[in-house]
Amino acid sequence: MNDINKLTELYSNTSKHSNYQKLPTSLKRYLNEDLLQIKSKNEDERLSYILQNVAVENKTILDIGANTGFFCFELIENGARSIDAYEGNKEHADFIKYAAEFIQMDKKITVKNSYYDFTDISRNIKYDIILLLNVLHHIGDDYGDSRINLQNARKSIIESINNLSCITDILIFQLGFNWQGDRNKPLFSTGTKQEMIEFIKNGIEEKWNILKIGIPVSVEGKIVYCDLNEENIKRNDSLGEFLNRPLFILQSRM
Repeated sequence: MNDINKLTELYSNTSKHSNYQKLPTSLKRYLNEDLLQIKSKNEDERLSYILQNVAVENKTILDIGANTGFFCFELIENGARSIDAYEGNKEHADFIKYAAEFIQMDKKITVKNSYYDFTDISRNIKYDIILLLNVLHHIGDDYGDSRINLQNARKSIIESINNLSCITDILIFQLGFNWQGDRNKPLFSTGTKQEMIEFIKNGIEEKWNILKIGIPVSVEGKIVYCDLNEENIKRNDSLGEFLNRPLFILQSRM
């Protein structure tokens, strides 16, 4: 099996979160996207908003829940110094590792096939930037104690965010509206962006400053992430659940 076939097979292995990220620019010239059945989550649009608001050049980055590594590869392409990628799914972790070797980014991207332990605050490693995109609502499902209840899940989400304030300057964060990805288990009773923002704001105010909140909106049929305002804070069900999730950029107060 040649390298391209192996990468295609690794990407195509089905799992709960497979095919969630499109290919990074550095891999598009090698792999046939038509064979991969990609279900993109607007990675380009989120990346654009991040790069508009966060200086990544020469920065050290931790990507928690890296999936197949879109943000890892793109941030290296945009000048990041190094990235540690935590990914609990073995096929996804193998894909990032093998792809990094294939395009000679393996000296800048380190892959750890494990779920990140948010309770371990004794680490000596610090990062300039941490990405934590759409992970924490899977506590008790993909990771953590499966016996946890909703009240304690909400508490754990806030504690996890706050624990990271000791090891980074900037946190780029997204959270789903439904606990464990189950629409029958809403984290917020009204399911609105306003309720999620207030939950995050009130829970983290001693540890973090909110620098930006990006909201996806449809402009002439294309999705664009814009700064929060009185209009786009309203829930837009026509966009679906994922495109109602705010994108938070936080700065540590520690």
